Amino acid sequence: MSIQTFDDTRHLTGENGEFLGNSFAHSKTFSMATPFLTTSTTLSLSLSTHLHRLSSSLSSTCFPFKPNLHRVPRNPSLLASYGNPHLLFNHEDHHSTYKSLLSTRVLGPKSNFLQMGPSETSCSREILVKSSASDSSNTVISTLSQKVFGVLHLVVSLGIVLAMDKFLKQAFVAAAIKFPSALFGMFCIFSVLVILDTTIPAAATSLTNFFEPALMFIQRWLPLFYVPALVVLPLSVRDIPAASGLKICFIIAGGWLASLCVAGFTAIAIRKIVKTEMVDAEPMAKPSSFAPIEFWTWGGIFLASFVSAIFYPTALGTTARTCLPFLLASTVLGYMVGSGLPSAVKKVLHPIICCALSADLAAVAFGYISQSGVDAVLGDYLTKVSSNPGAGDILMGFLGSVILSFAFSMFKQRKLVKRHAAEIFISIILSSLFSLYSTALVGRLVGLEPSLTVSILPRCITVALALSIVSLFEGANSSLTAAAVVVTGLIGANFVQATLDKLRFRDPIARGIATASSAHGLGTAALSANEPEALPFCAIAYGLTGIFGSLFCSVPVIRQSLLAIVG
Repeated sequence: MSIQTFDDTRHLTGENGEFLGNSFAHSKTFSMATPFLTTSTTLSLSLSTHLHRLSSSLSSTCFPFKPNLHRVPRNPSLLASYGNPHLLFNHEDHHSTYKSLLSTRVLGPKSNFLQMGPSETSCSREILVKSSASDSSNTVISTLSQKVFGVLHLVVSLGIVLAMDKFLKQAFVAAAIKFPSALFGMFCIFSVLVILDTTIPAAATSLTNFFEPALMFIQRWLPLFYVPALVVLPLSVRDIPAASGLKICFIIAGGWLASLCVAGFTAIAIRKIVKTEMVDAEPMAKPSSFAPIEFWTWGGIFLASFVSAIFYPTALGTTARTCLPFLLASTVLGYMVGSGLPSAVKKVLHPIICCALSADLAAVAFGYISQSGVDAVLGDYLTKVSSNPGAGDILMGFLGSVILSFAFSMFKQRKLVKRHAAEIFISIILSSLFSLYSTALVGRLVGLEPSLTVSILPRCITVALALSIVSLFEGANSSLTAAAVVVTGLIGANFVQATLDKLRFRDPIARGIATASSAHGLGTAALSANEPEALPFCAIAYGLTGIFGSLFCSVPVIRQSLLAIVG
C-alpha cells in the first residue's frame, strides 16, 4: 500500500538498499512493502495525533503561538528513532526519547519556554512576577533588619561611652581630684588601644570598629556640645564695665591670633630641624549630611513644644523642662541651617555661630511672648542642676564623651603621632607658655585691672581646666574666666579656617595643633567638622595644652612670675 507522507519527507536507506526510515524533505508517496512498516507508520501517526492533542491543550493555556506539527527539525538521531520502530521502542531509555520528541515537536528547536525575553509567555510572566515579589520582600526585610541592628549598635556603643564618662566623674569627685576626669580617660583609652595593637592587633581593630557608630554620631554633632556656653554668654559678661570689656576683647582677639601663629610656625620649624618628612594622614570618614526629614522632624518638635510651653509653662513640672524641647530643637535647627550654607559663607559665619544665634532668638521670642524675659529663658537653657536640666545641660552632658572619643581618633593616626612627636610636644609647650605670659604682659600694657587680667590668663585652655587654674590665684573672677574662654573659642571657631589658609598652613598636623592650642574645644569642633583628618592632632593639642597649662601654673615660681608681670 502507499500513503502520503508529511511535508519534506525523504527515504532513509542503508548501504545495501534496505529501508531504514523516513526523513522529511518534500511531500512524496511511497509504498509500504511489509506489514511491519505499516505498523511503524501507524504508530508514528498515532503518536503524532497524541502529540497534536497535547500541544493543542498546552497552546490554550500557556503558549501564545501555535506549534507546527507538520515540520520536524532535522535531528538525525531523533528522526531515525522516529522512522524506525526498533530504535524507537527498543532503546534503553525510551522514556527520555519520548520526552525529547515531545519537546522538539511541540516547542520547536529554539523554544522560548520559561525564558526571559521579548516572547516570554503568560506562565513565565506569572512565575517571574512571583519570584520578583519574593525577592523584593526579602530585600525589604533584610534592609529593615540592618537598620534595626545599626540603631541598636549605636545605642549600645554610645551608652557605654556615656557610662564610662559618668563613672570617671563620680570616681574623681569621690577622690577629690580636680583634674578633668575625661582627659584622664582619653589618655587611658589611647594607651589601652596602643598596647592591644602591639600585643593583639585584632582586638584593637575590633574594639575600634565596635565604637565606630558612637564616634560618627559624636563627630556629626560635635559643635552642638560646645554651643551652650555661647548661648548664655550674655549673662556672663553683663557685670563687666564697657571699657574693661573692650580691653578684654582686644587681648582675647589679638592673643588668639598670636597663639595660633606661634603654635603653627613652631610645629613647622621643629619639623624642619629634625628633618621629619611629612606623609599623608590616614583618611578619616566624614559624617553624613542632614536629610530633609530631619529638618521637618525638628521643625515639628520646635513648633509643637513652643506653642505648648506658652499655654502650659509648667506642663513638664518646671519651666526649664517645659522649655527644653523647643530650645533644644532651635539649637539643632540652627546648626543644620548653618551646615547647609555655602563654604565661602561658612568661613566667616561658622555653623556654631548660627547655632548659638538660633537658640538666642528662640529665647528672645519666647521671653517676649510669655512676658517672662530673655534672662529667665536663658537661665532655663543652662540650669547646671542635674535634677532640673535644660537644653544646654543635655548638650553639655556629652562633653566628657566627646573628649573620650578623641582617644580613638588619636589611635587611628598613631603612626603620624609617633612620627611627629617632637614637633607636637615642643610646639604645644611653647604655645602654652606664650599664651600665659603674653596675656599677662598685654593686660598690663593696656591698663587692665590686675584681677581681670588674672581671670583671663587661661583663655586658650578648656573651661574645666581653666577654672581649676584660676582657683590658684587670689581675687580671680571665675565667671569672667568662663566668658573669656568662650569668646576665645567663638573667635577661633569662626575665623580659624580662613586664617589657616591665609598663613598657608597646609598639613593637618600644623592646622590641628595651631587650632586647638589657640581655641581649645570650640576651635577643634569647628575645624574637624570640615577636616576630620586634623581631629587627632586637635585632640592631642586640646588635651596637652590644658595639662601643660595646669602644670605650669602649679609651679610656684611660674605663678609668682605671672603675678609680677600683671602688677
